[in-house]
Amino acid sequence: MPSERHVIVVGGGIAGLVAAYECARIGVRVTVLEADDRVGGCVRTERIAGVDVDTGAESFATRGGAVRGLIDELGLTESVVEPSTAGAWLAFDDTAAPLPKAGILGIPSNPLADDVRRIIGWKGAIRAYADRVKPVLTIGTERNLGELVEKRMGVAVLENLVAPVTNGVYSADPSQLDVSRASPGLNNALTIAGSLSGAVASLRDTSPAGAAVGGFAGGMRVLVDALLDTLANYEVRVLTSTPVTAIENVGDEQWRVHAETSSQGESDVPETLTFESDAVIVATPEKAAARLLGDLVPTAFVEADVEPPTVDIVTLAVDNALLDEHPRGTGVLTAASARRTAKALTHSSAKWPWVEAALDTPHRHIVRVSFGRAGEKNPLDGLDDAQIADLARTEGSALLGVDIAPGDVVETLRTRWTSTLPRAFVGQTERASSIRDTMTSHPGLDVTGAWLSGTGLASVIPDAVAAAGRVRKRIVSEVLGGE
Repeated sequence: MPSERHVIVVGGGIAGLVAAYECARIGVRVTVLEADDRVGGCVRTERIAGVDVDTGAESFATRGGAVRGLIDELGLTESVVEPSTAGAWLAFDDTAAPLPKAGILGIPSNPLADDVRRIIGWKGAIRAYADRVKPVLTIGTERNLGELVEKRMGVAVLENLVAPVTNGVYSADPSQLDVSRASPGLNNALTIAGSLSGAVASLRDTSPAGAAVGGFAGGMRVLVDALLDTLANYEVRVLTSTPVTAIENVGDEQWRVHAETSSQGESDVPETLTFESDAVIVATPEKAAARLLGDLVPTAFVEADVEPPTVDIVTLAVDNALLDEHPRGTGVLTAASARRTAKALTHSSAKWPWVEAALDTPHRHIVRVSFGRAGEKNPLDGLDDAQIADLARTEGSALLGVDIAPGDVVETLRTRWTSTLPRAFVGQTERASSIRDTMTSHPGLDVTGAWLSGTGLASVIPDAVAAAGRVRKRIVSEVLGGE
């Protein structure tokens, strides 16, 4: 019977929790082992100035329907909220303007539109419009997003429109991204439309209406809490502060997992735990997966050409009446010409009505300032807490166009994330597929997580469902075969 089978899930991020849920729902006994003292991975809701705010993932993409399907299953449909429609701004040169909305990854569908010309000027707009008469030739098979945009529309569009978006979304430069992964269908649409702007217009025309992202009133922790409640109903054991130290294949498609956990007594000596299982799903970040599986599958791990970015989110609680009008929409992306240290800013209390409603002090605002890009040293390295808080305040002032004095900052919260290379990164899809294929060739072993699927819940959740599905299929076939 499935209930006699045991699956170990290593890692309690969203991928691990979803994989555990998918296995438990067919009656399999499941244990989740998480090294940290909390589950949720990149989903983290913390308290600042008496208000809960997201300091990690703050939303989910609505594409594909996988996230929404899980939300409906967990009974969270009524908790979903949409962000403000005000939109983001772009900081460039010594000014800022609303980010053009009729585009994809910052690529405009109409280079001569007023909101585009305001940023790249007439000269840049005319150069970009040349894309309309430029022969397609073999450009439709271009892999490098940066090269494609520069060839078709010029440097102004690349540096002042596209780069700020990709750095904000992927923490990566356009030249580091694969066109087919960053915007599926764009190359094909380019070949059909005969221009890059035309391709963007056609893709936008065929995209479903509605908000591109959603969130939860109360923060993304709502999703984590619902998953935990559901796992508890299935009697899934979720052990935190329990890092896995080794994974062994002990023959006959059986697995042994070794872990450590803090002793419940007065001694600080960790307690060693050993678990026997029929399958193991590794849902940890890449470095942890490589450490655990490197000896077992030595040919699987091929290092990436670029070190994944370390990203810092510095959240500020600010009292400033000048921010009441939300002067720069829901946030600001930065172009290189702006010469800013921060890559982006989110005015959280302007973006999410539920955050604004939770603030009970007049003129109080929540602002998130982001630092860190792929292939670059994080600008916060080496700074102390006071210096980080002051830099975030200074960057926030510049990006919002409002003087935020030191006395305006009520509280500061810094959250550091070791990110993963996006699926759209050049060569990452092939690398991830090779790693997964090698590891899953071992019966009863599977892997999932953002470093394989790509970042964002819309990528992570279906990947975790697929990993659990492979394990479930094997278990069911073995049970049926034994009858």
